[in-house]
Amino acid sequence: MSVITPAVMADLAPDGVLHAAINFGNPVLAQRRADGAPQGVSVALAIALAAELGVELELRTFDAAGKVFAALEEGVWNLAFLAIEPVREAQIAFSEPYVIIEGTYLVEAQAPYRNVEDLDQPGLRLAVGKGAAYDLFLSRTLQHAQLERAETSAGAVDLFIEQHLDAAAGVRQPLQKVADADARYRVLDGAFTAIRQAMAVPRGREAGAAYVRAFVERKKAEGFVAAALAESGQGDVTVAP
Repeated sequence: MSVITPAVMADLAPDGVLHAAINFGNPVLAQRRADGAPQGVSVALAIALAAELGVELELRTFDAAGKVFAALEEGVWNLAFLAIEPVREAQIAFSEPYVIIEGTYLVEAQAPYRNVEDLDQPGLRLAVGKGAAYDLFLSRTLQHAQLERAETSAGAVDLFIEQHLDAAAGVRQPLQKVADADARYRVLDGAFTAIRQAMAVPRGREAGAAYVRAFVERKKAEGFVAAALAESGQGDVTVAP
């Protein structure tokens, strides 16, 4: 275990409480139990880190990754669970990823598209969750298609359906659940990006960032991440090496 120094405590729990941002916008990482309480691999990691530090844990919940990032300026969290993205790295220090998930598309079952590359054509409109990792990636890489942004990832699927857009971009697992429940839709094979989910602290907190990086590597090696994914019904998700 890494040494818990005063600098680590000042960076991660300056008031004796670990304030951790949990994003319900990615159901692979966090879900609500029947009683509304948060669960999932990101919650399990936050609980384990707070226990290791010997501090209380306060979860700050959000319904979209973009809102987690926006809340950074408000100082409401000291730890977050976000995808590694260049646009975020100027303000956030990331660990190595603990989970890798695929970004792909939900389309109508009868649509002509077979590969993710087929969606980058002039005139096509793609729904995305505003500020999500795949929104940031597609904003950098699409050459022709137009992005239509919803407030959340779940809202992007609703937008796709309600406005008869050409596709909804998102994380494979929740998109597949939509397709499994409704034969009018299917998920494309392949991925336009591998989304690297990591733990993160605000930039400038070097001691805390180093501790979190080491913590993530230990939890992957111990099998903790794989067990937490399985316990939350996400056992098919890839644990990062």
